[in-house]
Amino acid sequence: MVCKHVHPKEMNNHLLHTHTSTNVPIKLKTFVELTMDVASAPPRRYFFEVMSYFATAPHEKEKLQYFASPEGRDDLYQYNQKERRSVLEVLEDFPSVQMPFEWLVQLVPPLKTRAFSISSSPIAHSNQVHLTVSVVSWMTPFKRKRSGLCSTWLAKLDPEQSIYIPAWFQKGALSPPPPSLPLILIGPGTGCAPFRGFVEERAIQNVSSATAPVLFFFGCRNEDGDFLYRDFWLLHSQNGGVLSKAKGGGLFVAFSRDQPQKVYVQHKVRENSRKIWNLLTEGAAIYIAGSSTKMPSDVLLAFEDIISKEGGLPRESAVRWLRTLEKAGRYHVEAWS
Repeated sequence: MVCKHVHPKEMNNHLLHTHTSTNVPIKLKTFVELTMDVASAPPRRYFFEVMSYFATAPHEKEKLQYFASPEGRDDLYQYNQKERRSVLEVLEDFPSVQMPFEWLVQLVPPLKTRAFSISSSPIAHSNQVHLTVSVVSWMTPFKRKRSGLCSTWLAKLDPEQSIYIPAWFQKGALSPPPPSLPLILIGPGTGCAPFRGFVEERAIQNVSSATAPVLFFFGCRNEDGDFLYRDFWLLHSQNGGVLSKAKGGGLFVAFSRDQPQKVYVQHKVRENSRKIWNLLTEGAAIYIAGSSTKMPSDVLLAFEDIISKEGGLPRESAVRWLRTLEKAGRYHVEAWS
């Protein structure tokens, strides 16, 4: 068994003060698994430069030096970043490189914590935290399958077995709104996560007192395979639920791939411009969560169109109207890449 001793560089973390000593024995394999991203993150250009110093095969040394040079930048991008090669894969491609572990510790990207929105209400599920995680999987340009490190690991866990997973809680950008505040929620894909908690909480509040209307816009590729929490949303959109028409609410779903023409949440938002404008004039708040690519900006444009059309305002005034809404704490966006 190979062991190393880890010496904390700084003692400014309270966890180090309370849970570790200054000389912690740990298995080398465990240390790598818990701290170094050797299996998913592509290494930086400097990593190839250092590798060239430890390469014993002349052709590998030459290739690594080329990758580290300005002339080889484009080829390095194609080989490394575009294909998302991991540190392990790069080392396997250059077997003559025998890099000392001390160098690897300094050069390998650290394993980062993963942040997820909580998708449950503490009122509905005391002492529990629910997460909505999509298993990341894609193909590279050269048809190499890639999978997300954390999401794939979580998906492989046996739900019948108990397991301890380190977790940290931070205050998010979307705080639960008061029951008297009308809501316009836009959460395609896993962006629905925080709004599941919102709806759970409002449903419980609705039992003892009147609550304000909630409009929820969800989007996914296909109804059959991607409609997250389908039964949950449908339940609360019927029989006087918080998303029902009887309560002034509504559930609107965009399935982008179920018809020839793609339909996204911003299209459903525009289709319901009158309902949205009425709620906005009653003081509603807008919450948007999901992918940070195009969705937030496309939805913002849809709201600008609605305010301009329904409010009879010039485009510039509609933009200022939304900025005022944001400054007043009634336009929230939580987006991730």
